[in-house]
Amino acid sequence: MSSILKVSEVATKTPKTTPAAQPLLTEEQILKMAEKDYMNEAQLAFFKARLKQLEKDLLKNADETTEHLRETVLVPDPADRATIEEEHALELRTRDRERKLLKKVQQSIVAIDNGEYGWCEETGEPIGIPRLLARPTATLSLEAQQRRELKQKLYGD
Repeated sequence: MSSILKVSEVATKTPKTTPAAQPLLTEEQILKMAEKDYMNEAQLAFFKARLKQLEKDLLKNADETTEHLRETVLVPDPADRATIEEEHALELRTRDRERKLLKKVQQSIVAIDNGEYGWCEETGEPIGIPRLLARPTATLSLEAQQRRELKQKLYGD
C-alpha cells in the first residue's frame, strides 16, 4: 500500500506540459502546414499571441496620445498654435482608427476563444492562413470580401 502512495506522490509532483508552454510557430511553419491542420491549437495560439501583442501596442499608443495631449504648451504665435492644433487633430484621427481596430482585435480574440476564428462569417469557408497573416482581424474570406466591396461600390454604403 505504501508503494502505491509513493507512486501517486511522484505522479503529482512531476510537471505537466501545457500547450501554452510550447513555443509559438513562425509564419513560415504555419504556411507550410497541411489544409487538414487549419485552425489547430498551434495556429490558434499563434494568432492569439499576435492579436494580444497588437492589442497591447494599440493600448500603449492610446496612453502615449493621452500623455502627449496633456502636455499642451501655450504659445503666443497663432501660426505655431495652429500647427500644434493640426498635429493634435491628426493624432486624434489616427487614434480613432486605432480604436476601431482595437475593437476588431478584441472581437477576434473572443472568436478564438469561441472556436469561430478563421472561418468566413458569410460562407463558413476557411478565410485562409495567408489572409489572416496579412489581416489577423479578417472575418470574411477573400471572395466574400470582394463581393461585399463590389456591392458597396455599385449600391453605396
